[in-house]
Amino acid sequence: MKAIVVMDQAAGTAGMKLLERPEPQAAINDVVVQVHASGFTGDELTWSPTWTDRLNRDRTPSIPGHELAGVVTALGYGTTGLSLGQRVFGLTDWYRDGTLAEYVAVEARNLAPLPGDVDFTVGAALVMPGLTAWQGLFDHGRLRSGQSVLVHGAAGVVGSMATQLARAAGAYVIGTGHAAGRQTALDFGAQEYVDLDSGALDNVTGVDLVFDVLGGDIAKRSARVIRAGGTLVTVAGPTEARPAGGRTVDFVVEADCAQLSEIVQRVRDGRLRLNIGTVATLDGAVAAFNATRKQLGKTIVRVRA
Repeated sequence: MKAIVVMDQAAGTAGMKLLERPEPQAAINDVVVQVHASGFTGDELTWSPTWTDRLNRDRTPSIPGHELAGVVTALGYGTTGLSLGQRVFGLTDWYRDGTLAEYVAVEARNLAPLPGDVDFTVGAALVMPGLTAWQGLFDHGRLRSGQSVLVHGAAGVVGSMATQLARAAGAYVIGTGHAAGRQTALDFGAQEYVDLDSGALDNVTGVDLVFDVLGGDIAKRSARVIRAGGTLVTVAGPTEARPAGGRTVDFVVEADCAQLSEIVQRVRDGRLRLNIGTVATLDGAVAAFNATRKQLGKTIVRVRA
């Protein structure tokens, strides 16, 4: 099968190659999925599981990508809940070869049924952003109706999803980002927008929850805008930032089929819009990931036409 392969962490996306690799086999509790569309997060190439296994042994050459939508083509022993030919989407294990390939082996428990009226491109595009936003806001942030939430990167792929979910939950949403992202963030439902380049973040006070995708100094400054007892949730890695009397939660997104089913239903009935940018073929994926111009929206690789 064709697959995007990485060998050298220092080379980043420039070191990606399209190569022939053996087709995966379905182990116990696995299914093999013929990939129709795959997502990719650029940060994957900085994650240790991309390069080593759970015993810290080198596992290159590895295939990146952890978001997929496709069709089940093989069932491993003990697999339940899925059938041959079924349309599915989901999030794969960090330590296994990923979805930038024509086929991938996935634990069946990590896949949800993809409704027939949802395009594979849409299915792949909502997995990581949808689960990250949902888990950050509700599982870890404990967001409730009537609260206020500040969403960093509100014009981005994850931030735009978090903005919509928070608004739908009855929260007041303040988006942040660069000046150029203002209108996009407002279009996705932010009720206010803070330009992070202007220093205006320091004028915000009393929010119940900050959803952070930026980390660093922004996370530290964000802790000061949260009310006493509020919450800072971040996907940008460990931070010492703490709101007064409150909580800081640094989390890694997890596969959750029930959440995927809820999120895709919201897409189907028009309550949730995706932020899709470039849609590339597998043959053109390496070029798309190395584009010289900044890519807006989620880049999706359409593996099968």
